[in-house]
Amino acid sequence: MARVVHRHDSNRCVLAADAAVADSVLGKARGLMFRRSFPGDGLVFPFGGGGTRTLHMVCVTFDIDAVWVLDCRVERVARLPAWTGLGRASADTVIELPAGTADAVTAGDEIRVERS
Repeated sequence: MARVVHRHDSNRCVLAADAAVADSVLGKARGLMFRRSFPGDGLVFPFGGGGTRTLHMVCVTFDIDAVWVLDCRVERVARLPAWTGLGRASADTVIELPAGTADAVTAGDEIRVERS
């Protein structure tokens, strides 16, 4: 599990206190597909380094906020609709959160994932 912390200027906010981490290839491939809700209060996808990361919402039945992070800096934030959403950006970490959770997050902000 992990904690996702958002920093903007001098403000600090916990976006997810108990997010699941998709460490395995299978966990990354499954993501939120075929689930009725989030495992914990978010899902973190750590990758070994930066690269273009694509998300799809096939077989995901609820909207999400997706945050692409590279070197602790937000590259992109997007609301992805159930079933039809698609997003892509450079990242070494992708974070999926319930829709509305990342409303105050913008490109350039700092995001830290603290593993427990």
